[in-house]
Amino acid sequence: MSNAEAEPEAVRCGATADDGRPENDPPVEVISAREVPLGGPRAMTVRRTLPQRARSLIGAWCFADHYGPDEVATTRGMRVPPHPHTGLQTVSWLFSGEIEHRDSLGSHTLVRPGEMNLMTGGYGIAHSEVSTPDTTVLHGVQLWVALPEEHRATARDFQHHVPEPLRIDGAEIRVFLGSLASVTSPVRTFTPLLGAEILLASGATVTLPVDPGFEHGLLVDSGDVRLSGTTLRPAELGYVHPGARTLALANESDHPARTVLLGGAPFREEIVMWWNFVGRSHDDIARARAEWEASSDRFGAVEGFGDERIPAPALPNAVIRPRRNPPLH
Repeated sequence: MSNAEAEPEAVRCGATADDGRPENDPPVEVISAREVPLGGPRAMTVRRTLPQRARSLIGAWCFADHYGPDEVATTRGMRVPPHPHTGLQTVSWLFSGEIEHRDSLGSHTLVRPGEMNLMTGGYGIAHSEVSTPDTTVLHGVQLWVALPEEHRATARDFQHHVPEPLRIDGAEIRVFLGSLASVTSPVRTFTPLLGAEILLASGATVTLPVDPGFEHGLLVDSGDVRLSGTTLRPAELGYVHPGARTLALANESDHPARTVLLGGAPFREEIVMWWNFVGRSHDDIARARAEWEASSDRFGAVEGFGDERIPAPALPNAVIRPRRNPPLH
């Protein structure tokens, strides 16, 4: 998905480090979403939990948009013409609906619930996303992963994975990236990461072993979910510092709850993120923007749209300044 804001926020993100917190009852930092309209009065509005002033990254996860349930008859669904990405991977995960994906690598596939599409922008890629005519309700998350400097200019790539559900203690888990609860995704990432959808039956409680070197974020889609003693409401994200060896999840609702668990080793590089680009400096962003506007071969072409494409917004008037995660304590 494109960051379709008319005036996208410029973000410079700093690294975090493990502070050696004890594993028992890890403290949970609650991050509330901010609503971001992605177009005109009938366009979709998303709930954004990353990046925010409270926290810029969780591992290499640098962007999290949560949208829907969106009635397509009212909002017209999703229609995002070709647009560029650099220095990142996009992860598309749906709860309902269907999206047609095309990119300049030549990929043409459908994004469906329970099926992960991961696209690597690397040095440069362009893609489009359009909800299909049969979609009545669109609901899901769009996630971005920052690429480390070593792989920031890697070749564009696309991977599709359908994880098998694992059922334990009233929970249904689909691991789309990394490892959790004895399941490991085969999808390649460039930093240690975790991504999983966790469905909890009403009243269910599950305790999951996790990597103590990771920081974690639990995004609640539906239901009231208690994470290690802290209750999270829908659209809230609970952040847990590195050091926890287990995460306890409990559904306090009288109906099933859905969550997305993100995790990763603290990302120790400072990044600059603006619009659909991730770089290391203001100049990186300005160069990528200029090349997109010039229809450079850097991004390639997406079939099926003719000359239609999303133009880049104007750059901010000031040089992008650092925004760091708060220190671990």
